[in-house]
Amino acid sequence: MPEKPSDLVQGTLDMLILKTLVLQPMHGYGVAVRLEQMSQGVFRLNAGSLFVAFQRLQRAGLIKSEWKATENSRRAKYYALTDQGRKRLTSEKREWGKQVAAIARILEAS
Repeated sequence: MPEKPSDLVQGTLDMLILKTLVLQPMHGYGVAVRLEQMSQGVFRLNAGSLFVAFQRLQRAGLIKSEWKATENSRRAKYYALTDQGRKRLTSEKREWGKQVAAIARILEAS
């Protein structure tokens, strides 16, 4: 029986979106596909979750958006990281590293 996709740990979706957009500007579907690919299928995001996250990140000034033509000549909203978003990603990655290390210490304790 195949494993079902995992739910994201609370609060990590924004960080993962920022990480994806640091590579290049993308439309929402591209972000979803890239996250699924990079997680090797562990994370499959629904459009509703992404839409809400994009709105939240845009309100916070961490991403910006503009309408452009896609590879197959359709219009889509492309999202890109702002300078503030790059700074936030750096601090989130540092904090995430601390948390992962702390959880590992707890799980490995005898």
